[in-house]
This record gives sequence, structure tokens and C-alpha cells, in this order.
Amino acid sequence: MVVITLQRNKCIGCNYCVELAPNQFQMSKKDGKTVLLHSKDKKGFFTVKSNDDVIFDACDKASKACPVNIISVKNV
Repeated sequence: MVVITLQRNKCIGCNYCVELAPNQFQMSKKDGKTVLLHSKDKKGFFTVKSNDDVIFDACDKASKACPVNIISVKNV
């Protein structure tokens, strides 16, 4: 299972995550920050749990490319 967490309020809108993992991330037209698709918000932490291990590599690359380190990806 892959667990992806995004701290959206700290996003600077660089768009790296969208370029590297477009199936999981999208830019908001309202505020220019990234949105973790199909996520649940818990006190500003947006989280997705997926049984699709295929998404791990793309999300891991997005996490490493994020200049403000607000994306966490774990394979549990």
C-alpha cells in the first residue's frame, strides 16, 4: 500500500509534482497550489492511501523534486 501526504498550505506552486506525477497531482486554478487528487484533509495534511504500487515511483520522484519538502510518500 502506498501512502501519499501533502502539506498543501506550504505549497509554493512550482508545479514539479504535477509534471512528475500528473495522475496524483493537479494545480488549483483558484490559488495556484497543488491538489492531491482523491485525498482526505486532516488538519491541513491531505492524504491518499492506494493499493496501486505503480504510483509509488512517480510520487517518490515528485516528493524528492519538491523544493519545500511538503510531499511524503511511503510504501507500507
